[in-house]
Amino acid sequence: MNISDIQSISVVGAGQMGHQIAMLSALGGFETTLQDVDAQVLKKAEGTLHALMDKWEQKGKLSKRERDAAFNRLSFTTNLQKASANADFVVEAVVEKLEIKQEVFAKLDKWTPPHTILATNSSTIVNSLLSSVTSRPEKVVNMHFFFPPLVMDCVEVVMSETTSEETAQLTMAVCEKMNRTGILLKKEISGFVANRILGALQREAVSLYEEGIADFKDIDTICRQALSHPLGPFQIMDLSGIDVGYYVMKQRYKETGDPADQPFASIVEKVQRGDLGRKTGKGWYEYKQTAMREK
Repeated sequence: MNISDIQSISVVGAGQMGHQIAMLSALGGFETTLQDVDAQVLKKAEGTLHALMDKWEQKGKLSKRERDAAFNRLSFTTNLQKASANADFVVEAVVEKLEIKQEVFAKLDKWTPPHTILATNSSTIVNSLLSSVTSRPEKVVNMHFFFPPLVMDCVEVVMSETTSEETAQLTMAVCEKMNRTGILLKKEISGFVANRILGALQREAVSLYEEGIADFKDIDTICRQALSHPLGPFQIMDLSGIDVGYYVMKQRYKETGDPADQPFASIVEKVQRGDLGRKTGKGWYEYKQTAMREK
């Protein structure tokens, strides 16, 4: 296969990552299907994308013709089998829970054509844990976009021991057509590069907060002003979703058994209350509106 053989892309999961990945795909010229089991989530995703692309058009970031062409290439469905049937490439972007992702991959393996590449947008779950439930481990790869995908340029493309070089290079080529910079990692490790560094920062920040060393707002201020970080660690948690970090920590603890990898008490408390960050209007901070950033 080469990049010209990839005409149709399906994105599974229309949440805060999936719907923007689907838009990148459509803008990149691929016939794109966005699938989610929840029709209301799909409807919200469609409305959000129209609003974002309207603003891009108003700002001159794309023409009306380009905008209309992209939406003509983009379709929505709740039917995973339908979304899988003609896909040349699939990006899975469902909740960061291993058992749910494995269930999705088993279905994708059954319903997609034999040549289809199956990519996961997981930020921590290595693809070998997903390829094990398929008959095509050489065609399974991590394709980790950063939040929000329509803003953030980088994509971590991660190979396992069974991912083929062809699959990795095709995934890199898909990144290029989506106007994103792919970085190829030839050895998988939970959390990859960016999230291992970010996770270490966030763990230390929450530890300092829970020990009463400093208030979370002050820790954010120090990181912004002394370290020149654009956002503090608590602001980043709110932006990406506190529940996302919670599931990441749960998965890592499951893999390592190290008590230090368990979610912090303050994180568990926020997840139990439903205070998940910007998307719920309250996390570490409170927000009057939860609109996604736009490029």
